[in-house]
Amino acid sequence: MIGPIKIPILHFLKITILLYTKMGEVSLTEEVKYERTPFGKDMLKHFAFDPAWKNLNHGSFGAAPRAIRNKQRAYQDECDARPDLFIRYRYPKLLDESRAAMAKLLNAPIETVVYVSNATMGVNTILRNIPWHDDGRDEILYFNTIYGACGKTVECVAEINRYAVQPREMHVTYPLSDADVVKVFKDSIRASRAARKFPRVAIFDTVSSLPGLRVPFEQLTQICKEEGILSLIDGAHGVGHIPLDLSAVDPDFFVSNAHKWLFVPRGCAVLFVPVRNQGLIRSSLPTSHGFQPKTSGGGTPSSLPPAKNSKFVNNFEFVGTIDNTNYLVAPEAIKWRDEVCGGEKAIMEYTSNLAREGGKAVAKLLGTKILDNDEHTLTACNLVNVLLPLEVSESAIPGTNTVKSADKYEVTLKLQKILIEEHNTFIAIFFFQGQWWARLSGQVYLDITDFEWVAGKLKDVCERAGKQGFLESKN
Repeated sequence: MIGPIKIPILHFLKITILLYTKMGEVSLTEEVKYERTPFGKDMLKHFAFDPAWKNLNHGSFGAAPRAIRNKQRAYQDECDARPDLFIRYRYPKLLDESRAAMAKLLNAPIETVVYVSNATMGVNTILRNIPWHDDGRDEILYFNTIYGACGKTVECVAEINRYAVQPREMHVTYPLSDADVVKVFKDSIRASRAARKFPRVAIFDTVSSLPGLRVPFEQLTQICKEEGILSLIDGAHGVGHIPLDLSAVDPDFFVSNAHKWLFVPRGCAVLFVPVRNQGLIRSSLPTSHGFQPKTSGGGTPSSLPPAKNSKFVNNFEFVGTIDNTNYLVAPEAIKWRDEVCGGEKAIMEYTSNLAREGGKAVAKLLGTKILDNDEHTLTACNLVNVLLPLEVSESAIPGTNTVKSADKYEVTLKLQKILIEEHNTFIAIFFFQGQWWARLSGQVYLDITDFEWVAGKLKDVCERAGKQGFLESKN
């Protein structure tokens, strides 16, 4: 009788990869070469959008090219073929390679970079790990334009810590110059200390969500250094969107979605914690095998192979059983952007210019304006906010685009629903500073005609919203 055949692990992998290559799947052993594609509608062939759908809201959920999704699916197939081999031995190696590619893109040391599922998870991970002082003086500073989920996180952290830490909102009214934003920040720090509080952490965006505006995060980070405040940058709209150099900015914490603007499949975000602060981050969310208890016993031994990285990196390597093959394809996304699009600089120049010029075109047709300051720093990104021709008052005025104040949120939801159901698009419409705005995204697969097209649709729905019975009508 012939005994069991012993085949080395790497040989198993080669057999698995070969089998799936023969079945028509993406090869994981052969390097793919991509061809340059012009920006605009030619780029649509790389994405899986329904031909009838106009994707003018890339900023919310992103979109990954087919080639990147196929690469991820090849890893999924490899995992399904031999789950334990892939998850225990192959995945950690691939994850380190992906972390290295992301670290290079951000100009950050590899030991400072890990992955989490999204920016909200990153913000939660930081705030729920900070050891707050027990004298009740700690404060978390944040602007009133904070992303909604992160704002609720601040409130929740205060609540579960029995208000050992308190939130302090910093109010800005746009448009503002960068210097004015900095002044509001400095004034808030002074106000916190005047109230005998301790401003412990400050959260601010790279580019805020609603409205979509670039924030002078570099200057705010520097102020935090000078004032002894921990800086937490919510870069949900960061990597792949605007130029980033984390070694130069040197924040205390930074998180950025890779699935929005870098074309990595959702959900994937990079979490940056410099070595000086890694001792503060005791656990991932949820706590998993990488956690190192301070008890003498050291906790239950892990059944996973011995970790080769630092305690911080190991904390985030295996966080429960979940499909994180999207974390592995960041290098392929970066390569795709280089070869198909011409690199980060070319992408950012096209998309930011398109957002700015497209926003102006929409505003011109609507007879309104875009939200910007005199220095045009607010629009130095891929998002643009256009004022809608809708007014709000205590009572609707017949014959005008006027909505009752009490109905403003219901009207907002209905406007978005009509755009989806009748026009196969979605626009982030929001009520801000007493007015309605539409946030539009610039992206490599769009051109100016897409903005001109949506301008007509926005004009139509705004005119309908001002008519009597709008909320009662079927559409």
